[in-house]
Amino acid sequence: MLDLHLTGGQLVGELAPGFCDAASVYLLERWLAEDAALFAPDAPTVEARRLAVRVGADTSEDWGGIFPIDEVVVFPRETPYARALAGGRVELLAGVDPHTADRLARSGRGDTRMDPLLRAASFLVVPLLLRGATLGFLACTRGPGSRPFDRLDVAAVETLAARAAVSLDNARLYERERRTALAIRNSLLPAAATAPAGCRVAHAYHPAGDAGVVGGDWFDVMRRPSGRVGLIVGDAMGHGPEAAVAMIQLRTAVRTLAALDTEPQELLRHLDALAADTPGASFATCLYAEWDPAAASCTLVAAGHPPPLLRVRGGRTSVVPLAAGLPLGLGSWAAEPTVLRVTAPTLLLLYTDGLVESRHEDIDIGILRLAHLLTTAQGSPQAVCDSLLRGTADRTPADDRTLLLAEFTPPAVGRAD
Repeated sequence: MLDLHLTGGQLVGELAPGFCDAASVYLLERWLAEDAALFAPDAPTVEARRLAVRVGADTSEDWGGIFPIDEVVVFPRETPYARALAGGRVELLAGVDPHTADRLARSGRGDTRMDPLLRAASFLVVPLLLRGATLGFLACTRGPGSRPFDRLDVAAVETLAARAAVSLDNARLYERERRTALAIRNSLLPAAATAPAGCRVAHAYHPAGDAGVVGGDWFDVMRRPSGRVGLIVGDAMGHGPEAAVAMIQLRTAVRTLAALDTEPQELLRHLDALAADTPGASFATCLYAEWDPAAASCTLVAAGHPPPLLRVRGGRTSVVPLAAGLPLGLGSWAAEPTVLRVTAPTLLLLYTDGLVESRHEDIDIGILRLAHLLTTAQGSPQAVCDSLLRGTADRTPADDRTLLLAEFTPPAVGRAD
């Protein structure tokens, strides 16, 4: 279970109400922040975040007003919590300590449900330890009508705490990787104000399988001199760190080349040379489109990528025939550009093969199916993108699905409107 709060909830559920009357789990702020500094046993206070609480059959949500989840609590050095963490040993008391009693009374503010907790007959604090690191602690209480904790109970909770520490550490690592993946994805989104007059852009993306894994799909929208705009969709093979690094390097290179006003054909030649020297970038594919509103034209070049789709207002969608060329990274890319003249409002769709590939049919059938979806889709460019993503939900689950949609309006049409 790779989620800290779910893991914490499962942990207190194993303890209460079967083993004890109330249980809670706290994680050290320093550990959650991945502070490399060692836990200081002589520190005057310890900061820990409440991860989960269970009182009887009540869950954390039932006690959220009194024990808020994710609240950071400061424990003085003389409390059993700090002592358990400092010594790495269980603290067993005949009742709650004065600091805990005062904190519970203030938190409860007269709530009668607090009375059994304040009158606890047995109180147990168990440190969560893993490979020499201190993660946090478990706290268990038994009320006045229950049997006090004994040596066998302590041994049982210590065994549970050891297993829990491994699960919590795995959950923290997973959440860190997921945050990294989300940060990378968010950094790849085109800026909101990138398109010039005569061009509206929308995009949609759905990761393959586990949402915490970064794939090789990438896309961008770039302003170019003289009011032109460049659009690109690419796909570096694979998933995980290698594909992510290759994808980021290719995207960065495209931005640099676009800023230098490199012509579309030359841009892909430079990208091909870079991919040949970039681990994980060989056999990457991409499709680059450049809209020139002054000339009412769109120039297209591709490197082994599925062809774009074109829909003129009021018409059916067609597949744009391109000289696709070889994938990037082979050092021999060459293809003539295709120039489209735009005389009416037109939709141009760039996409990755996750939308059209399937183990059960030829890719050409998938492309025709996507073309049909584009013909029937209605609404704004973003609404069309979202509709296409939903319509291809049954495609290969092991591949990302990325869409970049541009709506071109030639200047003469724009003035007429």
